[in-house]
Amino acid sequence: MILPMNGTSLIDAVGRRGALAYEFEREGRRTILIRSSCTSPWHHFPPSYLDDSGCAYTWMVNPSGGLVGGDYVSVDARLHAQTHVVMTSPSANRVYRSASEFAVQEVRLSVGPEARLEWLPEVTIPFAGSRFRQSIHVDLAPGATVVLWDAMASGRIAMRERWVFARVENEICIRAVAGDSVIERFQITPETVGKLAAEWDYVASWFVIGDGIESGRLSRLKDAIVDLLERWPGEVFGGVSEPPAPGLAIKLVARSASGLTDVVESLSAAVRIHLWGLSPPVLRRY
Repeated sequence: MILPMNGTSLIDAVGRRGALAYEFEREGRRTILIRSSCTSPWHHFPPSYLDDSGCAYTWMVNPSGGLVGGDYVSVDARLHAQTHVVMTSPSANRVYRSASEFAVQEVRLSVGPEARLEWLPEVTIPFAGSRFRQSIHVDLAPGATVVLWDAMASGRIAMRERWVFARVENEICIRAVAGDSVIERFQITPETVGKLAAEWDYVASWFVIGDGIESGRLSRLKDAIVDLLERWPGEVFGGVSEPPAPGLAIKLVARSASGLTDVVESLSAAVRIHLWGLSPPVLRRY
């Protein structure tokens, strides 16, 4: 048997171990990156400033094209007090076919006092026969707010691969400072896809959570989102609820990628306008 230089077998060496880490702090009106690191397949890009809010727009880039069975990738972001960060990605997260091993992605986000994090990655596309396991854990300090978007496609729709991945497991856990949490977990296989979901091509979750959100602003945001979700009859279907932790939770399904993009851009704009009095985020995908 041929061995890699570290002495492990080729079988044991299958899969990549990639880690991406960021740390932000406030400097004057701007949020700045004070520490970062990455290992393959992640690639580092410094934040950009696309509006006058001081928000640091940060792109998570995987130039390898996707994840395969045995890959383990992680994202760790720490936001210090009064920072404002948008974390997004330039393209979909593709998960390729695997005979047995899962592709795993773990995300840990720490949002400091009065900080704002907008987590807005592109959709995950599980290919036929793929296995994907993801966890997103968020810890909120007093006055912090997280806006979290997580979406997946039914598969490679253009190739007529709908709901034929092997398995997708997902967990989202948002912990507020008072001890209240928002937890969403699901496991999907082709055999367990519900009738409602099977008729749609995209499913998504959207959370706006934070103990610093003023109740009147939250109420106006909820009303705006209810109206917003009625803009695409037959194209997008969703509902809004108030979880135990202060904030809103939205579940939705969409028939097309364009419909999904319209929704996330409209929701992002509504949050910024109603909660912070800011202009919509610049969700530039390049």
